[in-house]
Amino acid sequence: MGLKKGKHLLVGITGGIATGKSVVAEMLREMGAFIIDSDLVSRRVVEPEKPAWKEILAYFGEGVLLEDRSLNRRVLSEMVFSDPEKRKRLEEYTHPRIREEILREIHHHLLKDSEAIIAVIVPLLFEVHWESLFHRTLLVYAPKEIQLQRLMVRDRISRERALQIIDSQMPIEEKKLYADFIIDNSRSVEETRGQVEKVWKILQEIREELRARTI
Repeated sequence: MGLKKGKHLLVGITGGIATGKSVVAEMLREMGAFIIDSDLVSRRVVEPEKPAWKEILAYFGEGVLLEDRSLNRRVLSEMVFSDPEKRKRLEEYTHPRIREEILREIHHHLLKDSEAIIAVIVPLLFEVHWESLFHRTLLVYAPKEIQLQRLMVRDRISRERALQIIDSQMPIEEKKLYADFIIDNSRSVEETRGQVEKVWKILQEIREELRARTI
């Protein structure tokens, strides 16, 4: 389902853990963008009795289920964290379905507004090579030390554990090389909003260019 043709604009929002992707996405929502959160999508595709849920259960066993038969995401995360083969299996079960559902949501939004600016939060956008889904990509950036402090506070974990999680992802400095736009979310909310407003203006201009091409 190719959805890049038309008068709309698709933006992929990404960034490292605890950089503030949701904060920036909410600002874009306030400015007029439709927002799709791939984390919420990922939770839906593994609901009990759905195909991905059945595949995960068959491979990982009953130990990954809570009493209500939903997935214990914490246990599953621990199982795949240091086991590349298990992580690969989990991604094979979930990523294609997450992508399919995201495309379905984009299509749904476009039925309501064919000239929409739609931003999709994809934390591992560059790692899973989904750049081709979007007209532009936006990285929410914060230096590693700030990521670390935020993650420790947010998840109430040790510095060592937070470092392990951050180091398991593509380095944030490397992600900067691939993004079309970079929002530095390491300072005040006001400064972040100022950057987002500038990017929003550019996105509107790009959308106008796309609209003109289809006339």
